[in-house]
Amino acid sequence: MNIEVIKFGGSSLADASKIKNVAKIINQKTQNETNVIVVVSAMGNSTDTLISLAKEMSNDPNHREMDVLLSTGEIVTSTLLSMHLNYSGTPSISLTGTQAGIRTDDVYGRAKIAEIDGSRIKEELKTKKVVVIAGFQGFSDKQDVTTLGRGGSDTTAVALAVALKARICEIYTDVSGVYTADPRICQNAIPLKQIGYEEMLELATTGARVISARAVEVAAINNMPIIVKNTFDSKQSGTIIQTESNMENINKVRGIAHQQKVGKITIKGVPDSPGIASSVFRPLAEANIAVDTIVQNSSSDNLTDLTFTVSIEDLVAAEKVSNSIVKNIGAKEIDSADDVGSVSIVGTGMTSSPGYAATMFEALYNKQVNIEIISTSEIRITCVVKQSNVTKAVQALHDAFKLDVE
Repeated sequence: MNIEVIKFGGSSLADASKIKNVAKIINQKTQNETNVIVVVSAMGNSTDTLISLAKEMSNDPNHREMDVLLSTGEIVTSTLLSMHLNYSGTPSISLTGTQAGIRTDDVYGRAKIAEIDGSRIKEELKTKKVVVIAGFQGFSDKQDVTTLGRGGSDTTAVALAVALKARICEIYTDVSGVYTADPRICQNAIPLKQIGYEEMLELATTGARVISARAVEVAAINNMPIIVKNTFDSKQSGTIIQTESNMENINKVRGIAHQQKVGKITIKGVPDSPGIASSVFRPLAEANIAVDTIVQNSSSDNLTDLTFTVSIEDLVAAEKVSNSIVKNIGAKEIDSADDVGSVSIVGTGMTSSPGYAATMFEALYNKQVNIEIISTSEIRITCVVKQSNVTKAVQALHDAFKLDVE
């Protein structure tokens, strides 16, 4: 069975006219005997609207009820799109995550897909229907609705493509592929023709929101190619994410990623003794809080300061856990900040080639951007800076590495 999975983001489905435009793209896909599975996000900013409504009901909404509430956004989109496909002559059926057989663990708000039973989807495809699936959601062993977190519809699409042995997974959004930097703040940014899984994963992890990091990870593990395309510009071929086939690039830097706002926490007066790092980061992990950059100052009087960053959405929860950690390990106090962001350069082979870190630091210095934290991996260098400096830092780095020519 020739299956293709295509996913449309919220900006592509923001109103009735855009849903009708998406239906035209789907109709074209069905002309060549392709079995089409469509995964959709919630319309426009409707998820944010639901979150705001929940917070009017409670300062701390119940996580289970929150998942049920948020799942409705994608269900609305999937039913509306299916209605119009049927009206325009393309047989279609909408399915919720539960109906599509997407079973997850029971971590509300950040559930992970455990398995997909694709039998219902296959039965519908055999009847030549376009199957429109509400992304971002699944069900737990308790039969509760769960959601997959931000970017969850991307993960849904890639996971379905893998489970159903699709030829490819296409992600439609409002930009023409993966850019060398965010084109909204860097006018010289250009779309890449292709990029490897590893580089894309680092870009997504450090702020590039064109596709979620979890979706890239699932694709990489299963060698599922992804194409990122522009819903509103059919002339653009988009960016293919796959096992990198290029020979060594002269310019190792493939892209700049940024996070406009991150949370920073410093635990002061941490006893400098074996096992203390585990005592700090294990409780954060158990609270499902992902930690990014970590810096430990040199010890003085057997005490040290430990600084780390988290997503801004996790800052309040991380502060709560960190205060408990302070009491448990005998540290002095915590200090937190929400006025910082990050910029990252990403590219395979940077660490084996001299000069990239120096160029990055010099470019930031020339724009008077102070670096608060530096973190590196084999293919990434990240600098935490003041939030007010993020935009000019991205522009400076894009110019410094001459990324306006692929």
